[in-house]
Amino acid sequence: MVIRVYIASSSGSTAIKKKQQDVLGFLEANKIGFEEKDIAANEENRKWMRENVPENSRPATGYPLPPQIFNESQYRGPHFKGMKYMEIRTMMPSLKPEKIIQYMLF
Repeated sequence: MVIRVYIASSSGSTAIKKKQQDVLGFLEANKIGFEEKDIAANEENRKWMRENVPENSRPATGYPLPPQIFNESQYRGPHFKGMKYMEIRTMMPSLKPEKIIQYMLF
């Protein structure tokens, strides 16, 4: 399982920066491996992210904004869905962080 997080290192939006920090901070704090893909510094990353966000998840106008999360090449959204990490951790304390992320991503 490779989690890819598409971010914009030079975003002028504080809301985008906050969302990116939340996602990356969560992954780092829980020692969950991920690849950070910067769409501001790499045109290929920007193009790939824009092409792979499904139509039904795109904004009505413009392009999808970071952060965007993918598990391998499967789109998982701009944030984690489902139960919160700590709720799962409390219910299943022996579950490894990678497995908890799988529950959150699927």
